[in-house]
Amino acid sequence: MRTKDLAVIGLMSALIIALQLGLSFLPNIELVSLLIILCTVVYGWKTLYVIYIFVIAEGFIYGFGIWWINYLYVWTVLMLITMLFKDQRSPFFWAIISGTFGLAFGTLCSIPYFFIGGVSMAVSGIISGIPFDIIHCVSNYLIALVLFKPLYHLLELFNQKLHETK
Repeated sequence: MRTKDLAVIGLMSALIIALQLGLSFLPNIELVSLLIILCTVVYGWKTLYVIYIFVIAEGFIYGFGIWWINYLYVWTVLMLITMLFKDQRSPFFWAIISGTFGLAFGTLCSIPYFFIGGVSMAVSGIISGIPFDIIHCVSNYLIALVLFKPLYHLLELFNQKLHETK
């Protein structure tokens, strides 16, 4: 891996961590989903490094609870979905993907509870999280719809300038 790649991974990880912390007082309103989508569209598989730096940092900041296990796979799921449609540039398309991911977030996060407490624990977790998943869905949709295009162009410009320097 090149030094420029390490710098980009570090910058994107720091940006995601800082924005998550900055918006942490708002329930299920976040920029992490959009930034992971954008990183994946622009940097592809290198986004895995960004995701796991973010997840490890989250563990150190908030503690390593069961919720942390969810983060080990939910963000990777979003990245893999994004990889399937990596060439897509429509803000509307990414708003739908991001909103759907927000709606499914609670269900994805219930997987460990299925193994810990069975079907009833997983289902009760899903049901109790529905109001938060709806907020997550709507906010992810609106954020991606409004910010995908300008942030994509900004990231592409950054990437272009980075490759111009020797």
